[in-house]
Amino acid sequence: MDILRFATAGSVDDGKSTLIGRLLFDSKAIFEDQLEAVERTSRDRGTEYTDLSLLTDGLRAEREQGITIDVAYRYFATPRRKFIIADTPGHIQYTRNMVTGASTADLAIILIDARKGLLEQSRRHAFLASLLRVPHLVLAVNKMDLVGYSEDRFEEIREEFTAFASKLNVGDLTFIPISALHGDNVVSRSENMPWYQGSSLLHHLENVHIASDRNLVDVRFPVQYVIRPQKATDHAFHDYRGYAGQVAGGVLKPGDEVVHLPSGLTTRIAAIDTFDGPVEEAFPPMSVTLRFEDDLDISRGDMIARPNNQPQVAQDLEAMICWMGDGAKLAPRSKFAIKHTTRTARALVRDLQYRLDVNTLHRDEEATSLGLNEIGRVTLRVTQPLFVDDYGRNRLTGGFILIDESTNGTVGAGMIIDSR
Repeated sequence: MDILRFATAGSVDDGKSTLIGRLLFDSKAIFEDQLEAVERTSRDRGTEYTDLSLLTDGLRAEREQGITIDVAYRYFATPRRKFIIADTPGHIQYTRNMVTGASTADLAIILIDARKGLLEQSRRHAFLASLLRVPHLVLAVNKMDLVGYSEDRFEEIREEFTAFASKLNVGDLTFIPISALHGDNVVSRSENMPWYQGSSLLHHLENVHIASDRNLVDVRFPVQYVIRPQKATDHAFHDYRGYAGQVAGGVLKPGDEVVHLPSGLTTRIAAIDTFDGPVEEAFPPMSVTLRFEDDLDISRGDMIARPNNQPQVAQDLEAMICWMGDGAKLAPRSKFAIKHTTRTARALVRDLQYRLDVNTLHRDEEATSLGLNEIGRVTLRVTQPLFVDDYGRNRLTGGFILIDESTNGTVGAGMIIDSR
């Protein structure tokens, strides 16, 4: 079975945690003791119903305030597919948490309160999902029970969001009316909305096609580790030399001609090994070990690609940065460590071109720095060449993080727009 990673986003109190709790409960993906604990906590708080949002809101501050603060990851599976859920917070001061949760997502669910319609936070999360190139977007119009399951209200929100999404880079957009509290259209079709002819949310999640979302054209294999067992007692591994990593793009097969970067030397793949034994092909997001016909000087941070389809080798990068640093700000002449795939270097901020207002999409070209949760376009100079693609072409080779060298903390997440 394949794995679907999806993130939930939306305004505060739109029901993100309740929706995930309902998905887990109705798909029978929670244990009895978990349910008993949630029921007990709900009774202690005087709630007349079982508050399923408590399944994901685990922090004490989250339960006290009834909001999501940190990204909560949950796992469940159905007979058709495995799922990894990232429940992301809605408050503007937790934008960095939303970016973290959605950066690896195949699909994003944006919840909208049917009573309130499209809010500023809903627009912000839709923009962030498009900025992070999340391939599939689901607009779940929640709390339909509080508007009498009105088809007119649902259509009104659909038209408003469709007009807004036309300004964004959204590939696949689906609208589903739901009630997370009562389970309408979450796992099974709702009898309260006979006018809705589409599938339930879980059915859509089980069947959305994600195999073609990953780049299967451009071969990219960042080397993470060199494997040299050199077991004197085992002749099969005495001369073993393999290069481990995760396939970031393309399809690799034994016999394929590949080029090693930065040397530019070519060789052929002798074999592809995995934990379960050799395989005949490797593709994203498989983690494999490559063996080559020739002995090359290959180390961590190097890249394997096709001779006629290579990534750009760049030291000057233009990128969109989401700033995550609590104390320090990003400003011209700032210096950081940069982590791109498996390669680490140092980077200098040469220029801040503009700061982006994610609510209005206005570009502030007078901005001199980026503060916590702000997004802007910057130009970076890197101390050693990186093997990059534009983020829209490959999210793995087009993304990077900035690290504060004094604290070793991640302070920025970047998406490469242009490189040279």
